[in-house]
Amino acid sequence: MATYISLLHYTQQGIEKVKDSPARLDAARKTYEQFGARIKEFYLVTGRYDAIIIADAPDATAVAKISLALGARGNVRTETLRAFTEEEFRKIVGALS
Repeated sequence: MATYISLLHYTQQGIEKVKDSPARLDAARKTYEQFGARIKEFYLVTGRYDAIIIADAPDATAVAKISLALGARGNVRTETLRAFTEEEFRKIVGALS
C-alpha cells in the first residue's frame, strides 16, 4: 500500500459544528476502510491547515473516492499528497540515469 497525506480545512459548516468532529473522524475511518485504506495517524494542527491525516491506501483511485466521499459531507476540504518513504525515495533517485 502507498502512503498519502491529506491536508484538511474545515468548511464553514464543519467549524460551526466542530464539537461533532470526533464522531466525524470515526465515520471517516469507516470510509477509508470501505475503500481498502487505513488512517494511520490524525493530527489537529495550527497554521494554514486545520488537520492532517496520514493514511495507507491501495491506489490513487481509492484516495480519490475517499476524498470525494468526505468532501460530499460538507465538513472539510482536502488536499491529498502521495508520500514516498525514505526507502522508496532512494530507489527512485537510484533509478535516475
